[in-house]
Amino acid sequence: MTRPLRVFLIAGEASGDRLGAPLIRALREEAGREVEVMGVGGELMEAEGLRSLFPATDLAVMGIAEVLPRLRLILRRIRETAAALTEARPDLLITIDSPGFGLRVARKARKALPGTVMTHYVAPSVWAWKPGRAKEMAAYVDHVLALLPFEPPYMTEAGMTCDFVGHPAARLPVPDAAACAAFRAEIGAGDAPLLCVLPGSRRGEVSRLAAPFGDVVARVAAQVPGLRAVIPAAAGVADMVEAAARDWPIPAVVLDPRGMDPAAAEARKFACFAACDTALAASGTVSLELAAMGAPQVIAYRVHPLTAFIVKRMVRIDSATLVNLLLKSRPIPEYIQDALIPETVAAEVVRLLSDPAAAAAQRAAEDEALAMLGRHGAPPSTLAARSVLAALERGGAKG
Repeated sequence: MTRPLRVFLIAGEASGDRLGAPLIRALREEAGREVEVMGVGGELMEAEGLRSLFPATDLAVMGIAEVLPRLRLILRRIRETAAALTEARPDLLITIDSPGFGLRVARKARKALPGTVMTHYVAPSVWAWKPGRAKEMAAYVDHVLALLPFEPPYMTEAGMTCDFVGHPAARLPVPDAAACAAFRAEIGAGDAPLLCVLPGSRRGEVSRLAAPFGDVVARVAAQVPGLRAVIPAAAGVADMVEAAARDWPIPAVVLDPRGMDPAAAEARKFACFAACDTALAASGTVSLELAAMGAPQVIAYRVHPLTAFIVKRMVRIDSATLVNLLLKSRPIPEYIQDALIPETVAAEVVRLLSDPAAAAAQRAAEDEALAMLGRHGAPPSTLAARSVLAALERGGAKG
């Protein structure tokens, strides 16, 4: 009897959880045998049968200054996860995004697991900052799954195998007109101008962005009669978002996913994206999800000043928005750190709300970028599963 394929996955953030859940499903479809999953993940991965070692929200921290208050907890979680990984002795380790955590676990456990093929899902952005990370990874990572088409050469040059598997956002199903109308009716928006506001999925992001985003909403509402606002909140910050939105000048509908079936919550979020007229969003994967739903958007972001000071001296790119990076232009306006001036951001939001030609031009640019990310190929989760299974078949795990 063929023994089960044992897979240990580590996803420390909501973005990794969204990658991990469909990957688990795809591995079960592609492996040709039973698949046992274990490790660390969020509610979407848990819905696929993974019992997380601890709440993934323990790791949902971004930024240098932001990590420091929780450093002791994070270091303890690294030790605990590495110990569990070593005891489990899986066939595959798949660390998903969050390299600060997952790759430290992989490095710590590498020597004890000479037969485990270690894969990292989401190639580190060595083209953006710290190019030496690829060579460092190659000492303990065997295989990389890249979301962007230009990333594999960086990984193979460093000594790892790598496949471009496409970006999941490019393959998201778009709700139809009926679903969008139903969502608008559900929140009482009708035909009113609808602004989707996304102040981040981490508590630190919400603490920094809720106030300036509220100021933007106030300025837009003063110029756009009947404006309605909706905030699709992540479960870990829903309480903060609700509290912040109470001080906004117009009522904002907060979509709280707590207690909902994860798939239903995701479907409602995407219906919101597709139904809105414009979005104001924090930088991150959400910008691609908005693009996939055809939502015109303005990106704004702010990190802790210490983090900004350090990162500014390390980055090699001039944009934080992937559509802009892929197209080497600026179809999506972005306002980062000191450029996040509510008056300026509000003017851009108003332009997209009031100028159909500007909104249509941005949608066309989004479509072009999504095509580059695999919109018309096999699902990224399927390609990712096939890629890691091929890597396992080849062997070659580093001892």
